[in-house]
Amino acid sequence: MKTKFRKLSDKAVYFGQIVGVGAITGLFVGIVVTLFNIVFEDTEEFSAEYYLFFRDNPAFLPLLFLALFLGGIVIGGVLKVLPVLRGTGFSQVEGAVRGIYRFKWYQALVGMFASALFLVFMGLSGGSEGPSLFIGGACGDMTDGVLFRKTDRRYAITSGASAGLAVALNAPLTGIIFAYEEAHKKFTPEVFVCSFSSVAIAVAVRNLLLYWMGFGIGPFLAGFVFPEKVELLFCAFALLAALAVSLAAACFYHIFARMYRLFAKISFWKGTGRYIIPFLLAGGLGILTVYAMGSGRELIFGIVSDELTLFGMPLWAVLLILFAARFLATVVNTGMRLPACASVPFFAMGAILGKLLSLLFVKMGMDPALSDLLVALSMVTFFMTVVRAPITGILMTVELTGQFAFLLPAVICAAVSYFIGAAFHTEPIYEFMLDTMVEEVPPAPQEKTPAEAGEVRAE
Repeated sequence: MKTKFRKLSDKAVYFGQIVGVGAITGLFVGIVVTLFNIVFEDTEEFSAEYYLFFRDNPAFLPLLFLALFLGGIVIGGVLKVLPVLRGTGFSQVEGAVRGIYRFKWYQALVGMFASALFLVFMGLSGGSEGPSLFIGGACGDMTDGVLFRKTDRRYAITSGASAGLAVALNAPLTGIIFAYEEAHKKFTPEVFVCSFSSVAIAVAVRNLLLYWMGFGIGPFLAGFVFPEKVELLFCAFALLAALAVSLAAACFYHIFARMYRLFAKISFWKGTGRYIIPFLLAGGLGILTVYAMGSGRELIFGIVSDELTLFGMPLWAVLLILFAARFLATVVNTGMRLPACASVPFFAMGAILGKLLSLLFVKMGMDPALSDLLVALSMVTFFMTVVRAPITGILMTVELTGQFAFLLPAVICAAVSYFIGAAFHTEPIYEFMLDTMVEEVPPAPQEKTPAEAGEVRAE
Protein backbone atom coordinates (compact mmCIF):
# COMPACT_ATOMS: atom_id res chain seq x y z
CA MET A 1 0.00 0.00 0.00
CA LYS A 2 2.82 2.40 0.87
CA THR A 3 4.49 1.60 -2.44
CA LYS A 4 1.27 2.36 -4.30
CA PHE A 5 0.82 5.71 -2.55
CA ARG A 6 4.46 6.53 -3.17
CA LYS A 7 4.03 5.90 -6.88
CA LEU A 8 0.93 8.08 -6.93
CA SER A 9 2.82 10.78 -5.07
CA ASP A 10 5.71 10.58 -7.57
CA LYS A 11 3.25 10.92 -10.45
CA ALA A 12 1.61 13.93 -8.83
CA VAL A 13 4.99 15.62 -8.32
CA TYR A 14 6.02 14.77 -11.88
CA PHE A 15 2.86 16.21 -13.44
CA GLY A 16 3.06 19.17 -11.08
CA GLN A 17 6.52 19.95 -12.41
CA ILE A 18 5.24 19.74 -15.99
CA VAL A 19 2.35 22.07 -15.17
CA GLY A 20 4.75 24.48 -13.46
CA VAL A 21 7.12 24.52 -16.42
CA GLY A 22 4.21 24.97 -18.81
CA ALA A 23 2.62 27.82 -16.84
CA ILE A 24 5.85 29.78 -16.39
CA THR A 25 6.79 29.15 -20.01
CA GLY A 26 3.36 30.37 -21.09
CA LEU A 27 3.91 33.61 -19.17
CA PHE A 28 7.25 34.24 -20.89
CA VAL A 29 5.92 33.21 -24.31
CA GLY A 30 2.82 35.38 -23.95
CA ILE A 31 4.99 38.45 -23.41
CA VAL A 32 7.88 37.76 -25.80
CA VAL A 33 5.93 36.35 -28.75
CA THR A 34 3.19 38.98 -28.50
CA LEU A 35 5.78 41.75 -28.66
CA PHE A 36 7.53 39.94 -31.51
CA ASN A 37 4.33 39.76 -33.55
CA ILE A 38 3.47 43.41 -32.92
CA VAL A 39 6.89 44.47 -34.17
CA PHE A 40 6.64 41.95 -37.05
CA GLU A 41 3.36 43.43 -38.30
CA ASP A 42 4.64 47.02 -37.99
CA THR A 43 7.83 46.07 -39.84
CA GLU A 44 5.81 44.37 -42.58
CA GLU A 45 3.71 47.52 -43.07
CA PHE A 46 6.79 49.76 -43.12
CA SER A 47 8.49 47.48 -45.65
CA ALA A 48 5.48 47.67 -47.98
CA GLU A 49 5.50 51.47 -47.73
CA TYR A 50 9.12 51.93 -48.66
CA TYR A 51 8.80 49.44 -51.52
CA LEU A 52 5.98 51.60 -52.88
CA PHE A 53 8.32 54.58 -52.62
CA PHE A 54 10.98 52.82 -54.69
CA ARG A 55 8.40 51.75 -57.27
CA ASP A 56 7.20 55.35 -57.60
CA ASN A 57 10.80 56.63 -57.74
CA PRO A 58 12.70 54.19 -59.99
CA ALA A 59 15.84 56.35 -59.92
CA PHE A 60 16.50 55.02 -56.40
CA LEU A 61 16.11 51.34 -57.33
CA PRO A 62 19.90 50.70 -57.46
CA LEU A 63 20.07 51.65 -53.78
CA LEU A 64 17.34 49.14 -52.96
CA PHE A 65 19.06 46.27 -54.74
CA LEU A 66 22.43 47.21 -53.24
CA ALA A 67 20.83 47.03 -49.78
CA LEU A 68 19.26 43.67 -50.67
CA PHE A 69 22.62 42.37 -51.90
CA LEU A 70 24.27 43.35 -48.63
CA GLY A 71 21.31 41.95 -46.70
CA GLY A 72 21.83 38.56 -48.31
CA ILE A 73 25.48 38.56 -47.24
CA VAL A 74 24.53 39.57 -43.68
CA ILE A 75 21.91 36.86 -43.23
CA GLY A 76 24.27 34.33 -44.81
CA GLY A 77 26.89 35.16 -42.20
CA VAL A 78 24.35 34.90 -39.39
CA LEU A 79 23.13 31.49 -40.55
CA LYS A 80 26.70 30.28 -40.88
CA VAL A 81 27.42 31.25 -37.26
CA LEU A 82 24.02 30.02 -36.00
CA PRO A 83 23.03 27.08 -38.22
CA VAL A 84 20.15 26.21 -35.86
CA LEU A 85 18.27 29.16 -37.39
CA ARG A 86 18.22 27.54 -40.83
CA GLY A 87 14.61 26.68 -41.45
CA THR A 88 11.04 27.66 -40.78
CA GLY A 89 11.15 26.95 -37.05
CA PHE A 90 8.83 23.93 -37.25
CA SER A 91 11.48 21.44 -38.33
CA GLN A 92 14.02 22.61 -35.73
CA VAL A 93 11.49 22.35 -32.91
CA GLU A 94 10.33 18.92 -34.03
CA GLY A 95 13.96 17.79 -34.08
CA ALA A 96 14.56 19.19 -30.57
CA VAL A 97 11.39 17.57 -29.21
CA ARG A 98 12.49 14.20 -30.57
CA GLY A 99 15.97 14.56 -29.10
CA ILE A 100 17.76 14.93 -32.45
CA TYR A 101 19.01 18.47 -31.93
CA ARG A 102 19.94 20.59 -28.96
CA PHE A 103 20.24 24.36 -29.13
CA LYS A 104 21.23 27.08 -26.71
CA TRP A 105 18.04 28.91 -25.82
CA TYR A 106 19.54 32.41 -25.72
CA GLN A 107 21.11 32.05 -29.17
CA ALA A 108 17.91 30.59 -30.60
CA LEU A 109 15.63 33.21 -29.05
CA VAL A 110 17.66 36.32 -29.89
CA GLY A 111 18.84 34.98 -33.26
CA MET A 112 15.39 34.04 -34.53
CA PHE A 113 13.81 37.22 -33.18
CA ALA A 114 16.31 39.44 -35.00
CA SER A 115 16.65 37.36 -38.19
CA ALA A 116 12.91 37.04 -38.84
CA LEU A 117 12.39 40.77 -38.38
CA PHE A 118 15.36 41.50 -40.65
CA LEU A 119 13.90 39.33 -43.40
CA VAL A 120 10.46 40.92 -43.32
CA PHE A 121 12.07 44.39 -43.16
CA MET A 122 13.95 43.60 -46.36
CA GLY A 123 10.70 42.58 -48.05
CA LEU A 124 10.98 38.81 -48.15
CA SER A 125 7.99 36.49 -48.11
CA GLY A 126 7.38 34.57 -44.89
CA GLY A 127 5.10 34.40 -41.88
CA SER A 128 5.69 34.97 -38.18
CA GLU A 129 4.14 31.71 -36.99
CA GLY A 130 7.26 29.56 -37.49
CA PRO A 131 9.65 32.00 -35.80
CA SER A 132 7.06 32.50 -33.04
CA LEU A 133 6.91 28.75 -32.47
CA PHE A 134 10.70 28.53 -32.40
CA ILE A 135 11.00 31.49 -30.02
CA GLY A 136 8.40 29.82 -27.81
CA GLY A 137 10.40 26.59 -27.82
CA ALA A 138 13.49 28.56 -26.78
CA CYS A 139 11.49 30.12 -23.92
CA GLY A 140 10.49 26.64 -22.79
CA ASP A 141 14.10 25.49 -22.89
CA MET A 142 15.07 28.56 -20.87
CA THR A 143 12.41 27.87 -18.24
CA ASP A 144 13.47 24.26 -17.85
CA GLY A 145 17.20 24.93 -17.91
CA VAL A 146 17.27 27.97 -15.64
CA LEU A 147 14.43 27.39 -13.16
CA PHE A 148 13.69 23.67 -12.94
CA ARG A 149 16.42 21.39 -14.38
CA LYS A 150 14.56 18.23 -13.30
CA THR A 151 11.75 17.98 -15.84
CA ASP A 152 11.89 16.53 -19.31
CA ARG A 153 13.39 19.19 -21.56
CA ARG A 154 11.33 17.94 -24.52
CA TYR A 155 8.07 18.69 -22.75
CA ALA A 156 9.35 22.16 -21.85
CA ILE A 157 10.16 22.87 -25.51
CA THR A 158 6.79 21.43 -26.54
CA SER A 159 4.94 23.69 -24.12
CA GLY A 160 6.76 26.76 -25.39
CA ALA A 161 6.39 25.89 -29.06
CA SER A 162 2.65 25.19 -28.70
CA ALA A 163 2.17 28.48 -26.89
CA GLY A 164 4.22 30.38 -29.47
CA LEU A 165 2.08 29.08 -32.32
CA ALA A 166 -1.14 29.77 -30.40
CA VAL A 167 -0.09 33.35 -29.60
CA ALA A 168 1.07 34.11 -33.15
CA LEU A 169 -2.23 32.99 -34.70
CA ASN A 170 -4.58 33.58 -31.74
CA ALA A 171 -5.42 29.90 -32.11
CA PRO A 172 -5.18 28.02 -28.78
CA LEU A 173 -6.66 24.74 -30.03
CA THR A 174 -4.23 24.73 -32.96
CA GLY A 175 -1.33 25.16 -30.55
CA ILE A 176 -2.45 22.21 -28.42
CA ILE A 177 -3.14 19.94 -31.40
CA PHE A 178 0.26 20.83 -32.88
CA ALA A 179 1.89 19.21 -29.83
CA TYR A 180 0.07 15.94 -30.55
CA GLU A 181 -0.09 15.79 -34.34
CA GLU A 182 3.17 17.40 -35.34
CA ALA A 183 5.69 17.55 -32.50
CA HIS A 184 5.32 14.21 -30.68
CA LYS A 185 3.17 12.24 -33.15
CA LYS A 186 1.37 10.64 -30.22
CA PHE A 187 -1.28 11.38 -27.60
CA THR A 188 -0.08 11.19 -23.98
CA PRO A 189 -1.19 12.85 -20.73
CA GLU A 190 2.20 14.56 -20.42
CA VAL A 191 1.90 16.20 -23.85
CA PHE A 192 -1.61 17.42 -23.05
CA VAL A 193 -0.67 18.80 -19.64
CA CYS A 194 2.42 20.67 -20.83
CA SER A 195 0.77 22.14 -23.94
CA PHE A 196 -2.56 23.03 -22.30
CA SER A 197 -1.04 24.77 -19.28
CA SER A 198 1.33 26.80 -21.44
CA VAL A 199 -1.17 27.71 -24.17
CA ALA A 200 -3.84 28.80 -21.69
CA ILE A 201 -1.50 31.18 -19.86
CA ALA A 202 0.19 32.47 -23.04
CA VAL A 203 -3.04 33.31 -24.89
CA ALA A 204 -4.47 34.99 -21.78
CA VAL A 205 -1.32 37.12 -21.44
CA ARG A 206 -1.46 37.92 -25.17
CA ASN A 207 -5.03 39.13 -25.01
CA LEU A 208 -4.41 41.19 -21.87
CA LEU A 209 -1.36 42.85 -23.42
CA LEU A 210 -3.13 43.64 -26.68
CA TYR A 211 -6.17 44.99 -24.85
CA TRP A 212 -3.95 47.15 -22.66
CA MET A 213 -2.11 48.48 -25.75
CA GLY A 214 -5.37 49.20 -27.59
CA PHE A 215 -5.08 46.47 -30.24
CA GLY A 216 -7.86 44.16 -31.38
CA ILE A 217 -7.92 40.55 -30.20
CA GLY A 218 -10.18 39.02 -32.85
CA PRO A 219 -9.45 36.22 -35.35
CA PHE A 220 -6.14 36.35 -37.21
CA LEU A 221 -7.96 36.36 -40.58
CA ALA A 222 -11.18 38.28 -39.97
CA GLY A 223 -13.42 39.34 -42.86
CA PHE A 224 -14.72 36.04 -44.21
CA VAL A 225 -18.50 36.01 -44.70
CA PHE A 226 -20.22 32.63 -44.86
CA PRO A 227 -23.92 32.06 -45.66
CA GLU A 228 -26.22 30.53 -43.07
CA LYS A 229 -27.29 27.77 -45.47
CA VAL A 230 -25.23 25.91 -48.06
CA GLU A 231 -26.80 24.52 -51.21
CA LEU A 232 -26.37 20.82 -51.94
CA LEU A 233 -24.86 21.75 -55.31
CA PHE A 234 -22.04 23.51 -53.48
CA CYS A 235 -20.73 20.16 -52.23
CA ALA A 236 -19.96 19.26 -55.85
CA PHE A 237 -18.13 22.56 -56.36
CA ALA A 238 -16.22 22.04 -53.10
CA LEU A 239 -15.18 18.55 -54.20
CA LEU A 240 -13.92 19.85 -57.56
CA ALA A 241 -12.05 22.65 -55.80
CA ALA A 242 -10.47 20.19 -53.37
CA LEU A 243 -9.24 18.02 -56.24
CA ALA A 244 -7.80 20.96 -58.19
CA VAL A 245 -6.13 22.61 -55.19
CA SER A 246 -4.73 19.29 -53.92
CA LEU A 247 -3.16 18.59 -57.30
CA ALA A 248 -1.62 22.07 -57.37
CA ALA A 249 -0.29 21.59 -53.82
CA ALA A 250 1.19 18.19 -54.74
CA CYS A 251 2.98 19.83 -57.68
CA PHE A 252 4.25 22.54 -55.35
CA TYR A 253 5.59 19.93 -52.93
CA HIS A 254 7.56 18.00 -55.55
CA ILE A 255 9.02 21.15 -57.08
CA PHE A 256 9.95 22.36 -53.62
CA ALA A 257 11.54 19.01 -52.66
CA ARG A 258 13.76 19.03 -55.74
CA MET A 259 14.75 22.67 -55.35
CA TYR A 260 15.38 22.21 -51.59
CA ARG A 261 18.14 19.69 -52.30
CA LEU A 262 19.42 21.68 -55.28
CA PHE A 263 19.79 24.92 -53.32
CA ALA A 264 21.96 23.10 -50.74
CA LYS A 265 24.55 22.53 -53.47
CA ILE A 266 25.03 26.24 -54.20
CA SER A 267 28.36 26.93 -52.57
CA PHE A 268 29.87 30.14 -53.95
CA TRP A 269 31.44 32.36 -51.29
CA LYS A 270 31.53 29.29 -49.02
CA GLY A 271 27.76 28.95 -49.22
CA THR A 272 27.07 32.48 -48.00
CA GLY A 273 26.51 33.83 -51.49
CA ARG A 274 23.44 31.71 -52.15
CA TYR A 275 21.41 33.85 -49.75
CA ILE A 276 21.76 36.79 -52.11
CA ILE A 277 19.35 35.02 -54.51
CA PRO A 278 16.17 35.22 -52.36
CA PHE A 279 16.94 38.82 -51.41
CA LEU A 280 17.26 39.99 -55.01
CA LEU A 281 14.18 37.97 -55.95
CA ALA A 282 12.27 39.66 -53.14
CA GLY A 283 13.25 43.04 -54.55
CA GLY A 284 11.92 42.20 -58.00
CA LEU A 285 8.66 40.72 -56.69
CA GLY A 286 8.15 43.54 -54.19
CA ILE A 287 8.50 46.17 -56.89
CA LEU A 288 5.95 44.24 -58.98
CA THR A 289 3.42 44.07 -56.14
CA VAL A 290 3.58 44.40 -52.35
CA TYR A 291 1.16 41.46 -52.13
CA ALA A 292 4.15 39.22 -52.89
CA MET A 293 5.83 40.35 -49.66
CA GLY A 294 5.39 39.37 -46.04
CA SER A 295 3.20 36.60 -44.67
CA GLY A 296 0.36 36.82 -47.19
CA ARG A 297 -2.17 37.96 -44.60
CA GLU A 298 -2.85 41.23 -46.44
CA LEU A 299 -3.17 39.27 -49.67
CA ILE A 300 -5.89 37.10 -48.11
CA PHE A 301 -7.68 40.23 -46.86
CA GLY A 302 -7.51 41.65 -50.39
CA ILE A 303 -8.99 38.45 -51.83
CA VAL A 304 -12.00 38.30 -49.49
CA SER A 305 -12.66 42.04 -49.86
CA ASP A 306 -12.26 42.00 -53.69
CA GLU A 307 -9.70 44.82 -53.55
CA LEU A 308 -6.85 43.25 -55.55
CA THR A 309 -5.61 45.42 -58.40
CA LEU A 310 -2.48 45.33 -60.55
CA PHE A 311 -1.85 47.61 -63.55
CA GLY A 312 -5.54 47.63 -64.45
CA MET A 313 -5.56 43.93 -65.37
CA PRO A 314 -8.64 41.71 -64.91
CA LEU A 315 -8.91 39.94 -61.57
CA TRP A 316 -8.16 36.47 -62.92
CA ALA A 317 -4.88 37.71 -64.45
CA VAL A 318 -3.92 39.44 -61.18
CA LEU A 319 -4.57 36.22 -59.28
CA LEU A 320 -2.45 34.15 -61.67
CA ILE A 321 0.47 36.57 -61.33
CA LEU A 322 0.18 36.64 -57.55
CA PHE A 323 0.06 32.84 -57.36
CA ALA A 324 3.19 32.57 -59.51
CA ALA A 325 4.95 35.18 -57.35
CA ARG A 326 3.96 33.50 -54.09
CA PHE A 327 4.84 30.07 -55.44
CA LEU A 328 8.30 31.19 -56.51
CA ALA A 329 9.03 33.19 -53.36
CA THR A 330 7.94 30.37 -51.03
CA VAL A 331 9.99 27.75 -52.88
CA VAL A 332 13.11 29.92 -52.89
CA ASN A 333 12.88 31.36 -49.37
CA THR A 334 11.99 28.07 -47.69
CA GLY A 335 14.34 26.11 -49.93
CA MET A 336 17.23 28.38 -48.94
CA ARG A 337 16.58 27.53 -45.25
CA LEU A 338 15.77 31.14 -44.35
CA PRO A 339 14.25 31.68 -40.88
CA ALA A 340 10.77 32.47 -42.18
CA CYS A 341 7.70 30.26 -41.98
CA ALA A 342 5.52 29.23 -44.92
CA SER A 343 2.28 28.20 -43.18
CA VAL A 344 0.34 31.42 -43.80
CA PRO A 345 1.94 31.68 -47.29
CA PHE A 346 0.49 28.19 -47.90
CA PHE A 347 -2.89 29.54 -46.90
CA ALA A 348 -2.37 32.53 -49.21
CA MET A 349 -1.64 30.30 -52.20
CA GLY A 350 -4.71 28.22 -51.42
CA ALA A 351 -6.80 31.39 -51.12
CA ILE A 352 -5.64 32.57 -54.55
CA LEU A 353 -6.59 29.24 -56.13
CA GLY A 354 -9.93 29.30 -54.31
CA LYS A 355 -10.72 32.76 -55.66
CA LEU A 356 -9.78 31.71 -59.19
CA LEU A 357 -12.03 28.66 -58.94
CA SER A 358 -14.87 30.73 -57.48
CA LEU A 359 -14.74 33.02 -60.54
CA LEU A 360 -15.11 29.94 -62.73
CA PHE A 361 -17.76 28.25 -60.61
CA VAL A 362 -19.94 31.37 -60.43
CA LYS A 363 -20.19 31.22 -64.22
CA MET A 364 -21.16 27.55 -63.85
CA GLY A 365 -24.04 28.37 -61.50
CA MET A 366 -22.51 28.70 -58.02
CA ASP A 367 -24.00 31.35 -55.75
CA PRO A 368 -21.51 34.27 -55.50
CA ALA A 369 -22.28 34.45 -51.76
CA LEU A 370 -20.40 31.16 -51.39
CA SER A 371 -17.11 32.54 -52.72
CA ASP A 372 -15.58 33.20 -49.30
CA LEU A 373 -16.48 29.67 -48.20
CA LEU A 374 -14.78 28.21 -51.27
CA VAL A 375 -11.70 30.36 -50.59
CA ALA A 376 -11.52 29.10 -46.98
CA LEU A 377 -11.87 25.48 -48.09
CA SER A 378 -9.14 25.94 -50.67
CA MET A 379 -6.85 27.43 -48.03
CA VAL A 380 -7.21 24.45 -45.73
CA THR A 381 -6.91 21.99 -48.64
CA PHE A 382 -3.60 23.43 -49.88
CA PHE A 383 -2.20 23.50 -46.36
CA MET A 384 -3.24 19.94 -45.55
CA THR A 385 -1.89 18.51 -48.80
CA VAL A 386 1.55 20.00 -48.18
CA VAL A 387 1.79 19.68 -44.40
CA ARG A 388 -0.24 16.44 -44.10
CA ALA A 389 -1.72 17.50 -40.75
CA PRO A 390 -5.50 17.35 -41.29
CA ILE A 391 -6.66 18.02 -37.73
CA THR A 392 -4.28 20.95 -37.32
CA GLY A 393 -5.30 22.32 -40.73
CA ILE A 394 -9.04 22.19 -40.04
CA LEU A 395 -8.78 23.69 -36.56
CA MET A 396 -6.32 26.33 -37.71
CA THR A 397 -8.63 27.52 -40.48
CA VAL A 398 -11.63 27.62 -38.14
CA GLU A 399 -9.72 29.63 -35.53
CA LEU A 400 -8.06 31.95 -38.06
CA THR A 401 -11.33 32.91 -39.74
CA GLY A 402 -13.57 32.72 -36.66
CA GLN A 403 -16.11 30.76 -38.73
CA PHE A 404 -17.46 27.35 -37.71
CA ALA A 405 -20.05 26.75 -40.45
CA PHE A 406 -17.82 24.79 -42.81
CA LEU A 407 -16.58 21.93 -40.65
CA LEU A 408 -18.26 19.19 -42.71
CA PRO A 409 -17.03 20.52 -46.10
CA ALA A 410 -13.59 20.97 -44.52
CA VAL A 411 -13.53 17.33 -43.44
CA ILE A 412 -14.41 16.31 -47.03
CA CYS A 413 -11.58 18.48 -48.35
CA ALA A 414 -9.24 16.95 -45.75
CA ALA A 415 -10.07 13.48 -47.02
CA VAL A 416 -9.46 14.53 -50.63
CA SER A 417 -6.16 16.23 -49.78
CA TYR A 418 -4.97 13.19 -47.83
CA PHE A 419 -5.84 10.87 -50.73
CA ILE A 420 -4.13 13.08 -53.30
CA GLY A 421 -1.08 13.45 -51.06
CA ALA A 422 -0.82 9.69 -50.65
CA ALA A 423 -1.36 9.08 -54.38
CA PHE A 424 1.38 11.54 -55.34
CA HIS A 425 3.76 10.47 -52.52
CA THR A 426 3.95 13.78 -50.66
CA GLU A 427 5.32 13.36 -47.17
CA PRO A 428 4.74 16.10 -44.55
CA ILE A 429 6.86 19.02 -45.69
CA TYR A 430 8.30 19.74 -42.23
CA GLU A 431 9.18 16.05 -41.86
CA PHE A 432 10.98 16.22 -45.19
CA MET A 433 12.91 19.29 -44.05
CA LEU A 434 13.83 17.62 -40.76
CA ASP A 435 15.02 14.48 -42.53
CA THR A 436 17.16 16.62 -44.84
CA MET A 437 18.60 18.44 -41.83
CA VAL A 438 19.56 15.10 -40.32
CA GLU A 439 21.27 14.10 -43.57
CA GLU A 440 23.21 17.36 -43.79
CA VAL A 441 24.08 17.83 -40.10
CA PRO A 442 24.99 14.90 -37.81
CA PRO A 443 22.35 14.64 -35.08
CA ALA A 444 23.22 15.29 -31.47
CA PRO A 445 23.08 12.37 -29.04
CA GLN A 446 19.56 11.83 -27.83
CA GLU A 447 18.85 12.74 -24.26
CA LYS A 448 17.19 10.35 -21.88
CA THR A 449 13.92 11.50 -20.44
CA PRO A 450 13.45 11.35 -16.66
CA ALA A 451 11.18 8.34 -17.16
CA GLU A 452 13.77 6.55 -19.30
CA ALA A 453 16.46 7.32 -16.76
CA GLY A 454 14.37 5.63 -14.08
CA GLU A 455 13.75 8.81 -12.07
CA VAL A 456 9.94 8.93 -12.53
CA ARG A 457 7.55 6.73 -14.43
CA ALA A 458 4.21 8.36 -15.14
CA GLU A 459 2.57 5.30 -16.64
